[in-house]
Amino acid sequence: MGRQLADKTALVTGAASGMGRAIATRFAAEGAAVTVVDVRETPRQGGEPTHEVIRSEGGEACFVETDVSDPDAITDAVTETVDRFGSLDIMVNNAGIWGDQSPITEVSRESYDAVMDVNVGGVYFGCQAAIRVMNEQPSGGCVINMSSIAGLSAYEDASAYCASKAAVANLTRELAAEQGPNGIRVNAISPGVIETAQLVVDEDAAGEFEDEIPLRREGKPEEVASAALFLASEASSYVNGHNLVVDGGFTS
Repeated sequence: MGRQLADKTALVTGAASGMGRAIATRFAAEGAAVTVVDVRETPRQGGEPTHEVIRSEGGEACFVETDVSDPDAITDAVTETVDRFGSLDIMVNNAGIWGDQSPITEVSRESYDAVMDVNVGGVYFGCQAAIRVMNEQPSGGCVINMSSIAGLSAYEDASAYCASKAAVANLTRELAAEQGPNGIRVNAISPGVIETAQLVVDEDAAGEFEDEIPLRREGKPEEVASAALFLASEASSYVNGHNLVVDGGFTS
């Protein structure tokens, strides 16, 4: 059986660490050339940069330092991808931030704007830049946006984050309807508690949700990467406008 993303090109934002890193390396292992986009080159936990890991394993990758809150920077990253690899077949808008964990009465405008600029603006203009390219390609393309179970249900003292992730989920549905006729599929993933990176801000809180998760464990970034691979591959060729929840049954 051949690799699922052979001859494809992917751009993954927030790919230096965590879920983005897992997605980028998984896509490369399945044959895609990958542009790793992040505000930093090295993983937050330390270690070898994602694009260098991919290259060391025989894959094709490059790194583009990008602040996704800047629409022009996202466009430049997309342009560099096309210039280097010849196309953009898969766009994964994964980059996101948590922001302040505070009641709404204590959230500043600056904190709100920071969350929205990255979590909503970064996804919105990432979609825009990618779709402009994909509309010029006979094969269209695939966009995957990272939402969250916090966009589906409430989470304590996270009003801006919850609002931002709900916006991503509905933006995904709208773009799926808008761009489907152009051969572009747009889907989202809503991870639950993925180790300590998604809803758990304090690493000391790792494991605190396990009793509430039917599978009785936190998820792994690699499991989110498997969901992203499904949505990026021909296995999901008739899946469009879907929000794939990867939470071990937490929201059930």
